Amino acid sequence: MTAWSTQQLEALVTAKTLAAGTSFYWAMRLLDPKRRLAMYAIYAFCRDVDDIVDEPGDARAKLRGLDRWSLDIAMIYQSLPPVQPLAAALQPAIAAFDLPMADFIAVIDGCRMDLGTGLVRPSLWLLDLYCDRVAAAVGRLSVRVFGDFGAHSLVLANHQGRALQLTNILRDVLVDAEIGRLYLPNEILNSHHIDGQDIGAIIAHPALASVCRDVALIAEQHFAEARLALRRSSRRAMRPAVLMLEMYWAVFRQCQSLGWRPQARPPSLPKSRKLWCALRYGIFAGV
Repeated sequence: MTAWSTQQLEALVTAKTLAAGTSFYWAMRLLDPKRRLAMYAIYAFCRDVDDIVDEPGDARAKLRGLDRWSLDIAMIYQSLPPVQPLAAALQPAIAAFDLPMADFIAVIDGCRMDLGTGLVRPSLWLLDLYCDRVAAAVGRLSVRVFGDFGAHSLVLANHQGRALQLTNILRDVLVDAEIGRLYLPNEILNSHHIDGQDIGAIIAHPALASVCRDVALIAEQHFAEARLALRRSSRRAMRPAVLMLEMYWAVFRQCQSLGWRPQARPPSLPKSRKLWCALRYGIFAGV
C-alpha cells in the first residue's frame, strides 16, 4: 500500500480545490491554515464523489467508485488505512474536528441518487432528502471545522445547504436537462398542469418559469432561516458561511432578475464580484 506524506496530501487537496475555481475557494481563504486544509480535504472528497457520477463512464464503474469511497470512509472510522489518497487526506480533519461518519456517508448516498436515470420530477420529500445529503451534510461537516458547533450551527447548516442546493438547481435547469435530470418537484409541476416524464416537453412548457418561481420561494425561506441562525452564531467563526450565503444569494437574485427563465448559459458571478464579496462579507466582517 502506498504511503503518502502529509505534504503530498495537502498539495493534492489544495490543487483539487483550486482547479475547481468555485466560490468555495474564496470562502475557505478566510480560515486559518489548519481549518483551511480540513475544508480543502472535505471539498476534494465532495468533488471526487460528484465527478464519479457526473463524468462519462460505465454505470457499474461509477457504482464501484462510490462503493470504494464508502469502504474508505468506513476504514478511516475503524482506524484502518484507506486506499485512496483523497481519503487519507481526510483523516487529519476527521480526527481534529470530530467529524461524524454519517455525514460523509450521506454525501455518498446523495450522489448515488444521481446514478442511472437519476432524479426526474422527484417528490418534494425526495428533493429535500437529496438536498440534505448533497448539501446540508456538507454544511454540518463545515460548521464543525469553522469552530462554532452547536444547535444553532446545525440549523444554519441544514437551511443554508438547502438554500444553496436549490439555487444550483434553479440556475442549472437546462444544464441538468441535457444529462437527463430534472430536479423540479412533482407537486409543483402538477400544480402548473405539467404532466409526464419527457424532460424536453417539460422544459418547453410555457409555465416552466412559474414552476421555478415556486421552487425559488422555498429556497428564499431557507435563505431567511439561515440568516436567523447566523445571528446566533459567532460572527468571526462563521465568516466563510456568510460569504458562501451572500455569493449564492447574488446568483439567486440574478436568476430572479431573469424572471426565473432557465438559461442555456447559467448565471454566475464574475471574479471581480467574488472578490468584492470576499472583502465585504469576509475579510472586513467581524473585525
